Amino acid sequence: MSQLQTSLQPEVIYPDRDGQPMADNTEQFRWIVFIQQNLESLFADDPNVFVAGDLLWYPVEGDNKTRVAPDALVAFGRPKGYRGSYQQWQEGNIAPQVVFEVLSPGNTQTEMHQKLRFYDRYGVEEYYLYDPYKNNLSGWRRQDDHLEVIDPIDDWISPRLRIRFHLAEPEPQLFRPNGEPFTTLDQERQRVAQERQRAEQAEQRAARLAERLRAAGIDPDSLE
Repeated sequence: MSQLQTSLQPEVIYPDRDGQPMADNTEQFRWIVFIQQNLESLFADDPNVFVAGDLLWYPVEGDNKTRVAPDALVAFGRPKGYRGSYQQWQEGNIAPQVVFEVLSPGNTQTEMHQKLRFYDRYGVEEYYLYDPYKNNLSGWRRQDDHLEVIDPIDDWISPRLRIRFHLAEPEPQLFRPNGEPFTTLDQERQRVAQERQRAEQAEQRAARLAERLRAAGIDPDSLE
């Protein structure tokens, strides 16, 4: 009888969307994309760091009501790849260690307090919250099994990400572990194009040198 009852239990559906927009305006969207894409680029060569933006996270199996969609999340120890949502029990029960939220004028204090409680309860190690309208950056780090305020946060270095947060006007600056600043999408495209151009120029110089050596009767392959 118990097996029959189990088989008759309806399958729990975990929707990929919560019906809420990713961003309320262009400024919030700009910051979400800026953070998510730079984190994606930072860990591009590590196959076991999963980065996502506006992805629903379900921490409890069988419960499709307990969920939240961080503006950006980073899960160490999880492979890259497609996900409709982050179902923690399917991810080795690993909670995202780092999450980011970017405020919009529509966010209420109650809503953000609930998110902080959610991240605290379900194991987030680092939580960063930025208000682009007040240029206010806040952060929390897990200590003694609770998220505690990071104070001061100016020039704080994330233990997990190894990035540095620097308070400045009109907006904070974020730096990679090597000291390079986070870049916008246009800047990243320009950087990639410049690197590609330098690589092509290096190949052309090598090809011209090889031709000169052959003209002088020297096999360039013999010099390797």
